[in-house]
Amino acid sequence: MMARFSPFVRFCLLGLLGSLGFLPQAMGQKVDGWQVGMARKLITPSEPIWMSGYASRNRPADSTRTDLWVKAMALKDRDGHVGLILSLDLVGIGAEVSGSICQALMSARGLDRSQILINSSHTHTGPVVGNNLRTMYFLSDEANEKIDNYTRRLSATVVACAEEALSSFEPARVSFGTGQSRFGVNRRNNPEMLVPKLRFEGQLKGPVDYSVPVLRITGSDDRTVGILFGYACHATTLSDYQWSGDYPGYAQLFLEGRYPGAMAQFVAGCGADINPIPRRKPELAVSYGAALADSVHAVLGGVMEEMAPKLVTQYGLKDLGFDQVPDREALEKQIASKDRYIQSRARHWIAVLERGGKIPSTYPYPVSWWRFGGEMDLIAMGGEVVVEYALAIKRQFGGSSWVAGYSHDVMAYIPSQRIWREGGYEGATSMIYYGQPDRWSDTVEQDVLELIADLGRSVGH
Repeated sequence: MMARFSPFVRFCLLGLLGSLGFLPQAMGQKVDGWQVGMARKLITPSEPIWMSGYASRNRPADSTRTDLWVKAMALKDRDGHVGLILSLDLVGIGAEVSGSICQALMSARGLDRSQILINSSHTHTGPVVGNNLRTMYFLSDEANEKIDNYTRRLSATVVACAEEALSSFEPARVSFGTGQSRFGVNRRNNPEMLVPKLRFEGQLKGPVDYSVPVLRITGSDDRTVGILFGYACHATTLSDYQWSGDYPGYAQLFLEGRYPGAMAQFVAGCGADINPIPRRKPELAVSYGAALADSVHAVLGGVMEEMAPKLVTQYGLKDLGFDQVPDREALEKQIASKDRYIQSRARHWIAVLERGGKIPSTYPYPVSWWRFGGEMDLIAMGGEVVVEYALAIKRQFGGSSWVAGYSHDVMAYIPSQRIWREGGYEGATSMIYYGQPDRWSDTVEQDVLELIADLGRSVGH
């Protein structure tokens, strides 16, 4: 029937029908340019529960310094391909939580796993979630129940936030730029007490990634409506009992104050061996957040590269081997250890064996690779990734690559080969607190980089 009308009349009728909801936009429908939808929802716990990040804590949170959020940015390219970025003000989530969120969205929206990117800011003033770092805490049944209840509510809230973003697409332009911020310090190479002196003398040592990648979403009225940005540094400025997003939370607040109506969203980089130093004082979290926001603001005020409306998304898993897999006898010996964290891990795996399970020899490690406009690459890696990975990936695939850690599944530290050989917390002992059966095998860096290279080829890099 539409064919009876002139092109102009058909255009007007289609617009009217669409505005009345008679022509719903399918997830895969082609559009002229980028379309973007955004949403946010509060995830601050409504009752005192245990905080994550530090084994030394001995009681639940008692108040809120800044609220915690889940934020969702959905991008649709000109061919109708959708990518969804979820950011969480949490220390991390494990495979069971991220898997349930992704499965719900895949079922409801017909998305592929590659189209969902979940990143945690790694704030150490957020709640324990699911089984993430659970063997590090010695909690009552009541405390564990509260965590389980919060985790269920969190998952539902994240899905609802994503659904809202996926239902609110608007025409937009997407542009990219990179700045710098220099407060991150390699904690393996610089004693914390000496950092102010070493910084003043220009003598800080060790690899760092000072880059601040920024993706700007510009609405049809040329106003900035979305800001996605990252930095490679632990969110460990604060260690008290007040909920907060640490310096990334403050950076988002400052940016949203500067750009009214815009949503600022933080993506944590490969900062597993990088700390904000000095730290431990609330005013330092504020100042680092302000410094990072200033860096983002400088990028937004400069010349940014506009991304062509084309998005390619890939996702892959690689089995990373453990160095050794303990048997029942070895676990019984660990229970006799004087270290209660080793005891806790051993009890966990003995319980698995007693339920008829087995101790795994490998772990499925996740990475996603998104390519924007055939020009900018966003590589999102699981776990607490040390900074050398970001530097190596940028050397191989280009300095404009955006490399994130703490994505999809925060299951353990991911050490480089050098750090694996050196050992220490990032190279070995952190696996105890994550409850993994042993440290990674000595091929961990090779295996991770092979997966990334495979994904790079699949997106046409």
